[in-house]
Amino acid sequence: MKSDIYKINNKIEKIKSGKDTSFLDKRELKLVTSRLKKNEYNIYYPYPDSEKVILYTKKIPKIKLFKINTIESIRHQDILGSLFALNIDSSYFGDIVLYNNNFYIFVMDELSVYIKNNLRIIGKSEISLEEVNLNTLRDYQRKYEEHEIIISSIRIDNVVSSIINSSRGKALEKIKNKEIIVNYEVVNKNSYILKENDVFSIRKYGKYKFIGIIKSTKKDNYIVKYLKYV
Repeated sequence: MKSDIYKINNKIEKIKSGKDTSFLDKRELKLVTSRLKKNEYNIYYPYPDSEKVILYTKKIPKIKLFKINTIESIRHQDILGSLFALNIDSSYFGDIVLYNNNFYIFVMDELSVYIKNNLRIIGKSEISLEEVNLNTLRDYQRKYEEHEIIISSIRIDNVVSSIINSSRGKALEKIKNKEIIVNYEVVNKNSYILKENDVFSIRKYGKYKFIGIIKSTKKDNYIVKYLKYV
């Protein structure tokens, strides 16, 4: 898409002019760094296992961390939806983290006041944002559930059908409906072969990381491991 090309080119130009890129997801990170030399940028990780990162040259990017205060239950997808409802580009906010039963969100300093003043409702719940020290999440470690399955192929449709415990036809339907995303890109072919550390999501079922093949069985199937994000 032209908008994607423009966005990536814009990030590259920012680095070349000595600015930072704001937040990049893994797909964007790969596209941007593929067109830069390693000595042209540094990578800023808000916390050790962060998925969204920022490229910069000399000065560490200015970001803030907000704790979401609410007396009601909210979900990750509701937070994301509410941010997009404010017409905020995804480059202005980082990971949404659940830690000790509280949600936190990293935001670029330049848009932090706007987000704090305007993000008041998430789903149907009233919320407030409290700025906290960036070190609040220094001990945070992402939690996963480990799973192993036996499958005949590591094609995306095969893996999805096994995870959701449904037919291959159901998996194909999800691909057709653009409900499967791998490494932040919509999958449009069922022939995609999962690779080690691919991150994928299945709409209404969750987000996963493919670890890889553990071993083959006597019947020429594969025992594979994947992690489900908690």
